[in-house]
Amino acid sequence: MKIEKRNLLVTVLLLTTTIGTMYGVGNGEKTKIRGLITGRTGDVLTVKGSDAEVSVVLTDTTKVQKPKGLGLRKTQMSFAALIPGLMISVDGIGDDQGRVVAKTITFSSDDLRNAEAIQAGLAPTQQAVETNKQSIAANQAQIAANQKDIEDASKRFNDLAEYDVKYEATVYFASGSVKIPAKHQAELMDLTRNAGTLTGYLIEVKGFADSSGNAAMNQKLSMDRAQEVVAFLIQSGNIPVRRIVAPGAMGTASPAASNETVQGRSQNRRVEVKVLVNRGLAGGL
Repeated sequence: MKIEKRNLLVTVLLLTTTIGTMYGVGNGEKTKIRGLITGRTGDVLTVKGSDAEVSVVLTDTTKVQKPKGLGLRKTQMSFAALIPGLMISVDGIGDDQGRVVAKTITFSSDDLRNAEAIQAGLAPTQQAVETNKQSIAANQAQIAANQKDIEDASKRFNDLAEYDVKYEATVYFASGSVKIPAKHQAELMDLTRNAGTLTGYLIEVKGFADSSGNAAMNQKLSMDRAQEVVAFLIQSGNIPVRRIVAPGAMGTASPAASNETVQGRSQNRRVEVKVLVNRGLAGGL
């Protein structure tokens, strides 16, 4: 019985040690890790090393770089290069949540090419050749569909050239979210009240995303955000459906700021709402 209790205690101690290793580093502790990016949510990477999985936090001061040539010089890279499947080395400091706040992230050109091949569904294995062909076709079809959606939306909005903007609002979203923050709900309500004072108005709604994630995901996210705003205008603002131009999913097109910084990406996760009045009608008001 004593032996069983001692074995149980040893097992618990081993598990505790393992959990501490798996889930992070000490607060303020300098650390270096090398591993594979297995996921990314906004500014947080999930990196799997040889025996641990760590959350790596990106900040505005994080440097992303790859060696240039055979020397010690390095090329600065965009955060957009940090995609799942990329092998990276991270120098950073632990935070109070057991994560690593990255100071520098480095990777080789070969590692980036391999990760991009994985993202594109082109991993070069003989068994996957046929699957890869189908994946390429599907990717190309998706890209073409995304581009057509953007072009169709742009055409709809270009057709409104004879309209003047009377009121406008911009709704900003959290990373990966379609929820309208409370402060923006109040702004949209003000916009609907002002629109109600106009004759023959239309409302234009365009959704956008930052560069995190792949093209298909960003396209869908930009549409979901636009539709969420449209639903709010109709349900809470009592805007008739006929007054709303079909919402546009613009994906990562027309960024409002650089996608290479946290602040820039936060400005690109948005929906632009404009109240329009035909110039002929506006002249008679």
